[in-house]
Amino acid sequence: MVMITKTYISSIPEQEQRSPKGRYHLFRKNISDALGGEKDTGPSGGGHPFEVELVRMPPAATNFPFHAHFAQWEMYVFVSGQAEVRGNDETTQVAAGDAVIFKPGDAHSIRNTGASDLTYYVIADNSPADIVSYPDTGKWGIKPQRKLFVMRETAYYEDED
Repeated sequence: MVMITKTYISSIPEQEQRSPKGRYHLFRKNISDALGGEKDTGPSGGGHPFEVELVRMPPAATNFPFHAHFAQWEMYVFVSGQAEVRGNDETTQVAAGDAVIFKPGDAHSIRNTGASDLTYYVIADNSPADIVSYPDTGKWGIKPQRKLFVMRETAYYEDED
């Protein structure tokens, strides 16, 4: 017998992530983990082939420093609020009902431009390893080790706020 794995999104605890000066600030509900996945492992490590999160961002917050994954695709589906999505060559406005996708190599970040919380789903393939570059600061990182380098090891939000 095949059992259906089910979760209630409202019961998944939010995990807050905030940079030291608060420029980058969001709350995440990792739906994939709640359904039995393991973050950053992919199917070969017991995880799902993709990750799904529900994200809530306060007004004026940015999700992450401008960055590009070299192995991972990311799709964003906007549920409520208004935002500015920065890409390699342009910045565009988005609102509830919009969706955007970034292929490997496309740098991106999202900033809440509205007066209320921005909510969106992020759906990303779960590559077991990835290299991430940060064009604005020249940093790069290796996933899953989660260390960033500028010819020296540095903290994730260093020089970003």
